[in-house]
Amino acid sequence: MADSNIANSNSSDDDTLSDYAELIVVRHGETAWNADGRIQGHLDVELNDVGRQQAAAVADRLSKEKAISAVYSSDLKRAFETASIIANRCGVAEVITDPDLRERHLGDLQGLLLKEAVDLKPDAYVASSSSRTDQEIPGGGESFEQLYRRCTSSLQKIGMKHRGERVAVVTHGGVLRAFHRRSAPAEKLPGKILNASVNKFHLAGEEWILKTWSDISHLNETGYLATAFGGDNTSG
Repeated sequence: MADSNIANSNSSDDDTLSDYAELIVVRHGETAWNADGRIQGHLDVELNDVGRQQAAAVADRLSKEKAISAVYSSDLKRAFETASIIANRCGVAEVITDPDLRERHLGDLQGLLLKEAVDLKPDAYVASSSSRTDQEIPGGGESFEQLYRRCTSSLQKIGMKHRGERVAVVTHGGVLRAFHRRSAPAEKLPGKILNASVNKFHLAGEEWILKTWSDISHLNETGYLATAFGGDNTSG
């Protein structure tokens, strides 16, 4: 499991919540395409039964912690359903959707099995893993830079609006990689971003502090901890 106790700032844990927004960013629960290793991107795939169990587990965890004042989500089904389960369990009346929290558009790779993508769409496959952040993916796909700009701007706005509050945000693996880059630019991504994992950020103005990364301790008793969690992170 990835390190679930990361603090990338000199700021003290004793800072009062009024000094920042505490954003609990959750990757959506598992889908059938995650389990199969099929690349999703912007394609709208709903949760499978395992994913709903995972969403219920993370919702139960959050309901027992400090109160959640708002729930935001990508508008894709797999994120929105996860967010709706969290909102219902935490007593939040509605889920606020934002398309800027969507997964990266992966162009010609979308709908393909990851293991076949390199042979069927080699140009798109190479582009998706390019070290160039401005490299767009053939077939209408985004560059990492485009993804980064839209999703970090979205989370920044949420943080500014909800300073002094604790908010849940449900999104996707690619988006979480961008958030990690924003909060810890000098650090290598520490392993997979697992389905229904909890990732905690403190936003104080323009400062982003990563407090918890890829915590799945709430899944220990669900019977689903040993699943593939969608396999490779590119599946969304």
